[in-house]
Amino acid sequence: MSYNLTDLTLTQALSQLRSRQISAVDLTRAHLERIEKLNPHLKAFLTVTAERALQDAEAADRARAAGDDRPLLGIPLAIKDVLSTRGIETTCGSKILKGYKPVYDATIVKRLSEAGMVLLGKLNMDEFAMGSSTENSAYAITRNPWDTTRVPGGSSGGSAAAVSAGMAMGAIGTDTGGSIRQPGAFCGIPALKPSYGRASRYGLVAFGSSLDSPGPLARTVEDVARITGVIAGHDPLDSTSVKADVPDYVAGLEGGVKGLKIGIPKEYFIEGIQPEIDMAVLAAIEQLRGMGAEVVEISLPHTNYSLPVYYIIAPAEASANLARYDGIRFGPKVDKGEMWATYKATRGEGFGPEVKRRIMLGTYALSAGYFDAYYGKAQAVRTLIKRDFDLAFEQVDVIITPTTPKTAFPIGQNSDDPLQMYLEDVFTLPPSLAGICGLNVPCGFDFQGLPIGMQVLGKAFGEDTVLRVGHTYEQANQWHTHHPPVGLA
Repeated sequence: MSYNLTDLTLTQALSQLRSRQISAVDLTRAHLERIEKLNPHLKAFLTVTAERALQDAEAADRARAAGDDRPLLGIPLAIKDVLSTRGIETTCGSKILKGYKPVYDATIVKRLSEAGMVLLGKLNMDEFAMGSSTENSAYAITRNPWDTTRVPGGSSGGSAAAVSAGMAMGAIGTDTGGSIRQPGAFCGIPALKPSYGRASRYGLVAFGSSLDSPGPLARTVEDVARITGVIAGHDPLDSTSVKADVPDYVAGLEGGVKGLKIGIPKEYFIEGIQPEIDMAVLAAIEQLRGMGAEVVEISLPHTNYSLPVYYIIAPAEASANLARYDGIRFGPKVDKGEMWATYKATRGEGFGPEVKRRIMLGTYALSAGYFDAYYGKAQAVRTLIKRDFDLAFEQVDVIITPTTPKTAFPIGQNSDDPLQMYLEDVFTLPPSLAGICGLNVPCGFDFQGLPIGMQVLGKAFGEDTVLRVGHTYEQANQWHTHHPPVGLA
């Protein structure tokens, strides 16, 4: 019985909980058993909060018996280890935060808990969210459930692998340059990067403060919509949180795509993209056209500048944000008896190679004599990239592109080639720089049986339209019902 319960989608589980066909305790135990069986190999979880989860589940069952029907009551979820959880270790995948237990919950964690979430634990990630493969974690390399010799994507690879393998009904990740959408594509699940400012960053350990966007990964677009409805909304504790109405995302899923205009940017269908991805995404677009959508070719002319712009702005912000981890304010201290030697040893031993690389890049870009030449110009070009999207959304309702240029690559393949690793995010970086929303939707498999993702982009705070398009496509296909070999079978 327990493994059948891990086959359920979040929406199906809610229905059965409400009808008393299952209990939250049984549902939680099934997922904890699944974690115990698969996590030793997949390494998706860094911390499993089994005792807390069962307590949450028991409380959920009592509350439901008393007539409570909160939106996520009794649903087992997991949280990327970059969001603060009161009394639960929060490491950001880094040695420098090993043993750190926050004294408060991030706003998103608080909202999920208030909605009835059962917390299963904290998920593995690239150190401080810097990476595209979850190979940069200081604790373990997470494996892709579809092929355990391959990466799950990153930096939210633990989140994607956990959901794909049936260890959690949904998860929260964070997306700075593609770190929700890309692992969603690699692991074959829907995954949403909300618009910047839609979901609170309070309690999120910062990587790039003008880019970081927390969001959900789940088994269906409807499941993603349910979680988004809980975490979205203004937060007075976050100065970047926007005061904007939050639609009923679930109610808005059924509108279909008839009459919608879909933009296809020529800059995203380029030489070098894996042929199966090109074919799968174009086939999905044609299917949406057949369902009544109008397809329009558009141009996003500054797309090619996104990679260099991102890798100036994001490391610059990371350099500033990570300055606090010095063994004095945060992190363990490696005492060398003298201030600069102590500072150097603490950061040298506490940070991994990719974090050091980005700190150095960012510090250089911000240094005297180079700020205007690099950071200032990058911000100016970022404005042009945003303008491209603004103009495009005057013509179309959504934009559809591949999520990634290739499917999941083998573990270790790009470890010694940072530029090749950075290129994995080439299609997800421009929307991040523009601050708009983007949804990964599974749309097929390559010749090796690895998932392919389609990216549906919407204007800022247009999550309702993006989710509607994704749901309409998903319901007309069976891609979301396929399970990985070590997943939901």
